Amino acid sequence: MMKSILATSLLALSLSACATAVPPVEVTRFHTANPPVSGTVAIEEMIGNPDISLEFRTYAAAVGNELQRVGFTEIREGRSDYQVLVGLQRSYRPSGPDRSGNPVSVGVGGSTGSYGSGLGVGIGINLAGKPKDYITTEMRVQIRRRGDSQAVWEGRAITSAKEGTPAAQPNMAAAKLAAALIGGYPGESGRTITVK
Repeated sequence: MMKSILATSLLALSLSACATAVPPVEVTRFHTANPPVSGTVAIEEMIGNPDISLEFRTYAAAVGNELQRVGFTEIREGRSDYQVLVGLQRSYRPSGPDRSGNPVSVGVGGSTGSYGSGLGVGIGINLAGKPKDYITTEMRVQIRRRGDSQAVWEGRAITSAKEGTPAAQPNMAAAKLAAALIGGYPGESGRTITVK
């Protein structure tokens, strides 16, 4: 009996850790009245995208996988029906107060009263170190008709995760952002939603 309770508790704990490992994604989409639902696509880097070659390929592959799930076919050679432009940006935001100063603090206190007087000294040592920064990742995707370069669908997805966590790693962030952005394609135009 005790083993089954322990096993159930461990399973619930591990599942809750998995559920909180990936933060929610904020998604905004825009599209024409009749966005395409099939056709061939070639994925390219958006103009002005920072040069992050290997990381870009991770995000481009995630976008390609999601587009194939909703009905498109990715091609690497030849002329595609649609050009898919992918751009991404990662920024860092500090979390918590700056602890770059002295990690040791000293406090002195004294008291007097009817039972005598006293003097106390307290020493605090911060062993936690500097708090980790948050990494905000934004992915932008635009689908353009190859014939006239008309944008027929575009969207952006943004998420934040603490530096050093699995959710901040490019492969996990890429998969989560692409699934949130392209899942439910084409989505409601002009509305920002949160995907958990």
